[in-house]
Amino acid sequence: MFILLTVAIAPGLALFSFFYLRNQMATEPRRTLFHTFIYGAILTFPILFLQYVFQEEQIFSNPILENVVFTGVIEEFFKWLILMIAIYHHVEFDDPYDGVLYGVAISLGFATVENILYLLSYGVNTAFLRALMPVSSHALFGVVMGYYLGKSKFSKKEQVNEFIVVALCAPILLHNAYNLIFFFQDHWSYLMIPFMLFLWWFGLRKVKQAHNHLIQHLYAQKKI
Repeated sequence: MFILLTVAIAPGLALFSFFYLRNQMATEPRRTLFHTFIYGAILTFPILFLQYVFQEEQIFSNPILENVVFTGVIEEFFKWLILMIAIYHHVEFDDPYDGVLYGVAISLGFATVENILYLLSYGVNTAFLRALMPVSSHALFGVVMGYYLGKSKFSKKEQVNEFIVVALCAPILLHNAYNLIFFFQDHWSYLMIPFMLFLWWFGLRKVKQAHNHLIQHLYAQKKI
């Protein structure tokens, strides 16, 4: 059990460390980041419950609507909602790169618990693929969500709502595209490889842009 938990948790910790250490200009309070991670972890259970209820009640007759659209929408919506309620107006959300870190934290909290439950059901043999795809994709969805929340908080007043909407819609579209790939049966791996490469490129591009916005923000405040 200890080995399984270690294998399940390790990818999330590694990915979070990667994005945390890329922030070289300011140090975000670890306690707040840990709380955000826990929010994401707790969020896993009501989301799984809702998915179970909808499946049992056969709300959707179309499997693509159920397993692609509904899953992507509900997971990203609740992550976005918690960030908006608990983090967006928090005093420690005080620079553009913070959005990336909080987005990654809540997404990896969710992905880590989901990973634990999955490995408990299917064993550690699936751990490598889980780390490469579901866990890392959740982290990158969180990067995109957090980037646009950071843009929203530190942009001109007329752009605030626009970026808040993009912070919700962009991860949903990416998540739905990721889910849809698995419906291509024997050919899904040929589509997943370029998609994951694109997702990493896009996510790291947002990280770089967030870091540049941070430098501009600190320069405007005459902190550098």
